[in-house]
Amino acid sequence: MKMSQPGEGARPEADDRPRAMQYSAEAMRRAERAVKCSPFYLKLLAEMRLTSVSVPTIAEDSGMLKGYTQQPLSELATETELLWLTTVGILRREVDGQGLTDSFRLTPLGRQIVERWQSQSCPDRRASLVDYVKNTVARRLRLPDWLG
Repeated sequence: MKMSQPGEGARPEADDRPRAMQYSAEAMRRAERAVKCSPFYLKLLAEMRLTSVSVPTIAEDSGMLKGYTQQPLSELATETELLWLTTVGILRREVDGQGLTDSFRLTPLGRQIVERWQSQSCPDRRASLVDYVKNTVARRLRLPDWLG
């Protein structure tokens, strides 16, 4: 923002518009791979862009009937998959006045991925075998933060 001179009011310049956060290419690849390997369709992520979505809404038959999942998932499996996407940085867990809730919504990184895929008219993207292997290795061999 341009500094104002004494006696002038602060005037925003044309480039003071909010900008999307910049993520490294590796962070974007890892996040996209995690989404492609998840059991969720783009429709769920697009919904999470607008509002938070609760685990019971996604779990069991309701998630499949709404077009959110490929197949019915138990609540535990749904939450496990959502928590992985949280770890990768795609989602965040909603908090209310009493603590954590069972609802999730997109982070800025998740929004960028969904917006890009929607602008490219990408159908639900599926991962390659290599993507599945890389995603599995990343999930299983995570080191605790205190070792990093």
